Amino acid sequence: MVERADRAPVGTFYAPGAWSGRVELDDSAAHHAAVKRLAVGDVVRLTSGDGRRALGTIAHLAKHHLGVELDGVVEDVVRPPRIELWTPVGDRDRMLLFAEKAVELGATAWRPILFARSRSVSHRGEGESFREKMRLRQISALEQCGSAWLPEMSAETTLDDAVGTPDPKVHSRLLLDAGGEPLRAVLHSLDAPVQIALGPEGGLEDGERATFIRTGWRPVSLGANVLRFETAGIAALAIVRSHLP
Repeated sequence: MVERADRAPVGTFYAPGAWSGRVELDDSAAHHAAVKRLAVGDVVRLTSGDGRRALGTIAHLAKHHLGVELDGVVEDVVRPPRIELWTPVGDRDRMLLFAEKAVELGATAWRPILFARSRSVSHRGEGESFREKMRLRQISALEQCGSAWLPEMSAETTLDDAVGTPDPKVHSRLLLDAGGEPLRAVLHSLDAPVQIALGPEGGLEDGERATFIRTGWRPVSLGANVLRFETAGIAALAIVRSHLP
């Protein structure tokens, strides 16, 4: 879909589900439009989170309602090469930041792992209510960056349960580890789907690292400095995404 200069959108809204000629959006979309000072007649973009985007025109705007008339063209966006993040259950705010950036950088799946040292984090992000909050943060990032895909999201699980059901289609499994070989040295051999795992605050226990190695994960390093998990995850995701076809 080509956006002509006279049809440049002034905002993007998340609109899951089926689309017809007119899409009705909820309170949060109406509030978003009011904050941005949008008006009837403004051109906006809709994104479904499952691979569709479209342009439309605001036809109705009220305090609790936003109606958008589609221009008739729906773009089907190909999902990017699959990158699944195995992220630690950690500090809530840091997990939210990481989840937001994961959307912007095109992660396709998010799997939180409850490591041994995750249990010592007093304000860790877990449970259904936290996942709902995280999803809202990801939706906001989706609207900001204009992507068409939200990552698949799993409930938190233990490492043993996660490695016990390996995906046979995944050939590239990367464990971020200070003692591993440089990530840049393995980029040429990566083939999607890719899984990237990172440990919790305080690091992996020896047994957890051994479990990763035993199940085919390749330790890779981002450098000499000790990074916070969200920093390491963002950096690794950006590097790997930029090198996949």
